Amino acid sequence: MKKKEQFIKILDLSVSKVLLKFINKELLPGTGLSKTRFWKGFNKAVHELKPKNKKLIETREKIQKSLDSYNLSNKGKRINLKKYKNFLKKIGYLKKTGSNFKIQTKNLDIEISNICGPQLVCPVSNARFLLNAANARWVSLYDSLYGTNIIPETKGAVKGNTYNPIRGKKVIDYARKLLDKYVPLKYQKWQTLTEIPSIKNGKLNFELKNKKQLVGYKKNKNKLVSLLFVNNNLHIDIIFDQGGKLEINNPEGNQDPLKIHDIYLESAISTICDHEDSVAAVDAEDKVLGYRNWLHLMKGNLTSKFKKNNKSIIRKLNRDRKYISMSGKNIVLHGRSLLLNRNVGHLMTNPSILLKDGSECPEGILDAFITSTACIHDFKRKGNSRNNSIYIVKPKMHGPEECAFTNLIFEKVEKVLNLKKNQILCGIMDEERRTSVNLKECIRILKKRVFFINTGFLDRTGDEIHTSMEIGPMILKGDMKSSKWISAYENNNVDVGLMCGFSKKAQIGKGMWAMPDLLGEMLKQKISHPLSGANCAWVPSPTAAAIHALHYHDVDVFSLHNKIKKRKPAKLDDLLTIPIDHKQNWKNEQIEKELKNNAQGILGYVVRWIDQSVGCSKVPDINGVGLMEDRATCRISSQHIANWLHHGICSKKQVLEIMKKMAKVVDNQNLKDRSMKGQEPYQPMAGNFDKSIAFKAACDLVFHGKFQPSGYTEPLLHFNRLMKKSL
Repeated sequence: MKKKEQFIKILDLSVSKVLLKFINKELLPGTGLSKTRFWKGFNKAVHELKPKNKKLIETREKIQKSLDSYNLSNKGKRINLKKYKNFLKKIGYLKKTGSNFKIQTKNLDIEISNICGPQLVCPVSNARFLLNAANARWVSLYDSLYGTNIIPETKGAVKGNTYNPIRGKKVIDYARKLLDKYVPLKYQKWQTLTEIPSIKNGKLNFELKNKKQLVGYKKNKNKLVSLLFVNNNLHIDIIFDQGGKLEINNPEGNQDPLKIHDIYLESAISTICDHEDSVAAVDAEDKVLGYRNWLHLMKGNLTSKFKKNNKSIIRKLNRDRKYISMSGKNIVLHGRSLLLNRNVGHLMTNPSILLKDGSECPEGILDAFITSTACIHDFKRKGNSRNNSIYIVKPKMHGPEECAFTNLIFEKVEKVLNLKKNQILCGIMDEERRTSVNLKECIRILKKRVFFINTGFLDRTGDEIHTSMEIGPMILKGDMKSSKWISAYENNNVDVGLMCGFSKKAQIGKGMWAMPDLLGEMLKQKISHPLSGANCAWVPSPTAAAIHALHYHDVDVFSLHNKIKKRKPAKLDDLLTIPIDHKQNWKNEQIEKELKNNAQGILGYVVRWIDQSVGCSKVPDINGVGLMEDRATCRISSQHIANWLHHGICSKKQVLEIMKKMAKVVDNQNLKDRSMKGQEPYQPMAGNFDKSIAFKAACDLVFHGKFQPSGYTEPLLHFNRLMKKSL
C-alpha cells in the first residue's frame, strides 16, 4: 500500500508536503520572492479564481446540453447552416466578429518573430528527453540522413550494427546536393568541389551566388574548421576535419575527400516543454518531477545520467555557438531551442493542494504560478529568453470567455511575482471547436500576450465528434483529414493569424508528424505545413526536426504570407459542416477494421499511462506502423467508437470482444518492446481483464465516452492512475 500523502496547513490551503518542500526550498530561493509573499498571493488568487473556473466548466456543460438537444431534433437530417448559425449565436456558442485589429505583443524573441522552423513537443517529466529537445536547436544532418529511411537500404547501403561506408557515401552525396540547393556556389558545385575551403584576409577562396549567405567561420591553428551560412534565416554549419579537435565523431566525414566532417542544421527553433497531453501527472509527486525539470532548465543546470554502450554518459544543456564574422567580429548564436511551457487547461484539478472548502486546486492555475516563478531564475542569465519573456502555451480553451480567464490568471501571477504587465505571453491552442469558430475574438482578448496559434487536428477532431455526438454517426477516422470542416479549419487558422498581424511577429503553427520511424515519408509530405503558411510545425524527435528544417529552407514562409493574404478566407459554413456519414454503406469488414485500429491505439496508450506513468508512447497501429499516441489521439479514438456505439453501428458486446482481442496484441507488442526497460514490470491485460485497471480504464473511455466532459480522457485516466498508485 502506497504511503498516504501528507499535507501541511498554509493559510487557507492544505499543501502536499512534497510540493511545499519543493516550492520553499528549491523554487523560491534566488527569485527575490519571500515565502510569505508567494503563499499569501497564491492563496488569495486561487480562491478568487476557483469560482470563475468552475463557472466556465459549467458553461461548457450547459452549452453541450443545448447542442445535444438541437442535434437530437435534427438527427439524420442535412443541417440548415443558416438556422444552425442562428442557434449557435443564441446559446452563446458563436460570437459576433468585431472589427479588424493587429496583435500588440512586445518583447518577443527572434525564435518566435523572425525564424521559421520546426517545433518540438517534449514531456516535462523526462529530463533526458528535455535535454535532447533543448539541444536539438543544432542537429547533425549526416546522423539524421544515415539513421532514417530517407537513404534507401539498397545496393549495399544497409544500416547494420556498425558503420557502413557505402551508406556513408550516399549520405555525403545527398548532403552535397542539399548544399548546392541551399547555398549554391557561383562557378562550381559542392558535389564536384575538390579544393578544401580556406579563408584568407576575410575572404573565402571560392564565390557564392549570394555572398550574403556566408555569415562567419571558425579556425583552429589557422586552419578552417567551420563555415556558417544562412538561408531563410536558418543557419547551416559545415564542419571540416583538418587535424583540429572535433566535438563530434562522424565516420562519414573521415571518408570525405573535401574534409567535410559533418553539416549541422539549425533545427528545433522552439520546444514546448509539456505538462499536459504527453505526461501522466496525477499528484504532487508527479507534478514536482515536472516542475523540478523545468526549474533546472531555467537555471541552466539540468543534467541526466544514463548508460549507452556500457558507458556512463552525463547529458547537459549545450553552450552557445561562437564564430567570427567575415569582418572579424565575434558572433554568438543561441545554442539551444527556445523553451516554451505548456500548462494544463481549465478542466482538471490536482490533489497536491486543497482549498479551504476541501476541493482540489485547479491544476492550470497551479501550473501558471509555479512555471512562471521558475522563469525568474532565467532573467539574469538569459539562457532561454533574451527578453525576459515567459512563454506559456494554453491548451483546450473554449472560446473568448476562457481566453479572458487565462488572461486574468496571468494578471494575478504577474502581480504576485512582481512581474511586468503582459510579461507572461500566451500561446493559443486552436484545438476546440468553440475556439475555432471564434478564433479572431479569442486572439483579440489576448492581443497583448499572444505569441502563437496552433492547429491540433486530433484534439479538434475529438471535440468535433463530441460536440455533434447526437446528430449521427461520424465518417471513418481516416476520412476526417479530407472532410470539408478540417480544410476550412486549417486554412482559417492561417487566415485569421495573418489578418491579426502574426507574420514576422508571432507563430502560426501546425500539428505533429505522428510516424517517427517514417521520416522519408515526412520529407515528402510535411512540406505542406510551411506551404500552408505555418512558420512552425510540430515534430516528434530531434532527427525529425533536422529533416523538417529542410522544408523551411525550401519555402520562404514570410514571402508566402503576402500571397496567402490575398486569397479568399476560409468559410465559416465549411468550418461548421459536421462530418457525419448519411449513407453508412460500410461493410462489416470495414467496421471491424476501424474498431480494431481504434481499440489498439487506445489500449496501447492507456496501459502505459495507467500502469507505468508514461504519458506519450509510440504505439503500432493495426498495420504495424508506429504512431505517437498521447491524450489527443486517445480522445479521438475513444470518441469515435463511442459515437458509433451510440448510433448502433456496432454493439457493446462486439466492441468488448475486440478490446479483449486487441489487448492480447498490445500485450505481445509491449512484452517485446525494449523501451519498456527501466519502467515498472509490464503487467499483461489479457487473462486478467477483471483485475487490470488499465483495461477497465480503456473500456470506460469507450463505453462512457459520450458522458465525458468535452470527450476528454483526463478525468478517467487520472482516476485510474491514482487507483493504481494506491496499490
